[in-house]
Amino acid sequence: MKVMKRLKENMFLVVVILVYLIMLIFRPGLSVQGIRNSGYYIKEMIMILPVVFILTALLDTWVPKEVILKYLGSGSKWMGALLSFVFGSISAGPIYAAFPFCTMLRKKGASIQNIVIILSSWAVLKIPMLLNEMKFLGPTFMALRWVLTVISIIIFSGIMGKIIKEKDMIENEPQVMKGVSVNQDACMGCRACVRNYPELFAMDGKKAFANQNYQDLNMEQLKHAMEGCPVKAISYNEDSV
Repeated sequence: MKVMKRLKENMFLVVVILVYLIMLIFRPGLSVQGIRNSGYYIKEMIMILPVVFILTALLDTWVPKEVILKYLGSGSKWMGALLSFVFGSISAGPIYAAFPFCTMLRKKGASIQNIVIILSSWAVLKIPMLLNEMKFLGPTFMALRWVLTVISIIIFSGIMGKIIKEKDMIENEPQVMKGVSVNQDACMGCRACVRNYPELFAMDGKKAFANQNYQDLNMEQLKHAMEGCPVKAISYNEDSV
């Protein structure tokens, strides 16, 4: 039963492995090259994503929700769109690094339209890319492409804002047990909380959660687990006990 559950949860990975196995039989050369390319990108993700998760968790802690609502919320209008273009253009790292960052912004009140602008700018309007584009294709090509791309992003972000609703977005709400919350977006699966307080915390795949069958909360041990979390994903609300 557990094996079948794991297979369903990782269906995409299972399909990819099967495709590689089929290619290994019929096109071994192409399969080996594909495995090498996949290994390169996996190595890149392992190096980059932990840093992204830590920075996202820190921003989640330091930046109040009111600030995000004011400057990137649905009422921010042209100022929010401008800031979104700036955030996306000055970003660093591959596009997949933008997803946890944008998830944090959305949960703090950023509009779907501005999220689309940030992701699109991150993908095709980053300043280093524009400089290389100007170097190889010329300033006229770069400037015209930039203007047309910005116009397209504004149009499509408006359409996305009208079509996609909050209920259509994936929700990853923290699990709460006896006032203990684990931020699933921030959790990086390091298992530090499980080692520090195994009676309360457990792992579900690569994410930690509070054990709902646990009864006697040890505040000293909980404090130790909270302080030991590298991304500060654990919080305690006494009012919810």
